Amino acid sequence: MHGSDGGWGFGMGLGMWVFWIVLIIIIVAVVKVISQGSGLPPQDKSPMEILKARYARGEIDEEEFNRRREELEKP
Repeated sequence: MHGSDGGWGFGMGLGMWVFWIVLIIIIVAVVKVISQGSGLPPQDKSPMEILKARYARGEIDEEEFNRRREELEKP
């Protein structure tokens, strides 16, 4: 049977649920994109920590690591 609102018992309730779910998904997606930023490493790490992490990930070889380490250790 039809409900008093002319629908099948869901009325605006189901539509409002769908609206809020879609809105929340959009907000989460926007926050995720903004939080990724420019892809730069977080600035709370020292240059030496960043260099060590890059070497550990294999982004630079030992020779490059040592060259850059020496540059960073210069007074």
